[in-house]
Amino acid sequence: MRIVGGERKGVLLQAPRGDLTRPTSDRARQAVFDMLAHAPWAGMDLLRNARVLDAFSGTGALGLEALSRGAASAVFMEHDRGARAALSANIRACRFEAHDLTVLPCDVTRAPRASRPCSLVFLDPPYGRDLVPAALKALTRSDWIAPGALIVAETALQDALEETPPLLAERRFGVARVRIWRVG
Repeated sequence: MRIVGGERKGVLLQAPRGDLTRPTSDRARQAVFDMLAHAPWAGMDLLRNARVLDAFSGTGALGLEALSRGAASAVFMEHDRGARAALSANIRACRFEAHDLTVLPCDVTRAPRASRPCSLVFLDPPYGRDLVPAALKALTRSDWIAPGALIVAETALQDALEETPPLLAERRFGVARVRIWRVG
């Protein structure tokens, strides 16, 4: 697993041992960031100026990829101690220690109050636990999601997402499905 684009392209990323953390594949990450950079509903300005929330961040691959591609700042939410250790190692490997980033050791479904809302939100929860709806409610209630923010959610193929606005994009990657929509 590595950073696939931007100024830190090629930096290898660590993952914790075991199967509790399931990082987004390089292929899926490349496709998501290609869409974010080139789709008519997104674009490079979105990435360059983004305040990113990487919820259920695990290794931090999505948020670190966004920083590598010019995001202004990133917040990483991860409850698991082993995943946070890998995330910290990955921040150091990418030499992002001086960047505007925060690691919050928290349960996303009980998110603390935000200091500033985020314009690009990645949700990559454990598969099969139907956590996206609860996470969206908690993040909205805690002011993490800016008006007009893009939401990128990765779920298992069989996981349904109810009550989302119209999708801007939906792609399948092996056993995963990535959906992107804009908050009203």
